[in-house]
Amino acid sequence: MNSAIPSLSPAAPVSNPENASNRANCARTAALATLREIDPATKADAARALYAAVLEGRLACPADLELTEPPDLPGRPARPELVDPRKLKRRSMQSPEGRAVLLHALAHIEFNAINLALDAVWRFAGMPAAFYVDWLKVAAEEAHHFSLLVARLAEFGHAYGDFPAHDGLWDMCERTRADVLARMALVPRTLEARGLDASPPIRARLQQAGDHASAAILDVILRDEIGHVLIGNRWFRHLCDESGVDPHTTYTRLAEQYHAPKLRGPFNFEARRDAGFDETELAALVALAGLDTEHSVPPAARD
Repeated sequence: MNSAIPSLSPAAPVSNPENASNRANCARTAALATLREIDPATKADAARALYAAVLEGRLACPADLELTEPPDLPGRPARPELVDPRKLKRRSMQSPEGRAVLLHALAHIEFNAINLALDAVWRFAGMPAAFYVDWLKVAAEEAHHFSLLVARLAEFGHAYGDFPAHDGLWDMCERTRADVLARMALVPRTLEARGLDASPPIRARLQQAGDHASAAILDVILRDEIGHVLIGNRWFRHLCDESGVDPHTTYTRLAEQYHAPKLRGPFNFEARRDAGFDETELAALVALAGLDTEHSVPPAARD
């Protein structure tokens, strides 16, 4: 196994002792170990190494392996300080300090996204092998985004942890810990999809401020995040088909049951379509945003 991939400590035992001998070659076991890693840079490196090891066939993803949840999830550093989102101050992106605060907020989102993807890999047994490979890919790409943002943040004289942040993404991960269908519905298809909507206006403000380097990082993130939300859509629909339930009414039920944040526009219809949202879902967002469908919505959403 690549030395960059942490080994699983005894604090997170395998519940089936017969499978203990397979732990050294198990990507799901390694994903849990990586999730528990405290140092952000080490976690990011390990996530990339883990995906590479699976692609190269050095690690497998046994679906029948049941792992016991340790008490220390997720692994994260003492800083940044986690506060109520309402306590986070907005700053102008016209100033270097304001852009540093933004880059830090984005880096925190990407750090949490690494954790979310790794959690899906180790936690949910009984899924097809492609499910685990998909989420390991997501973890690796989120790690790449985190590294890009941290490097850019350093050019502003700051490091990850210098500013306070909130814990909203992991909170939804906790709420959906026992339900893979809810996890697919409410993390990639809801929380991460909001990033598709938020990215273009943030990028535009960075460009306006003359920060083309940071705007270019947003381009990379948006491109990859479309794929991540597409993965969430694919597995949500797979699970709905497997259970014989309607995806639209099921999503509404789960959003209410787990108190998902209400969707608010403006929406990035083009990115959402590329990410696998169907025309029924896009039409619902059109109505939610109160748009004139004849003039304000991309053509495919008017059908």
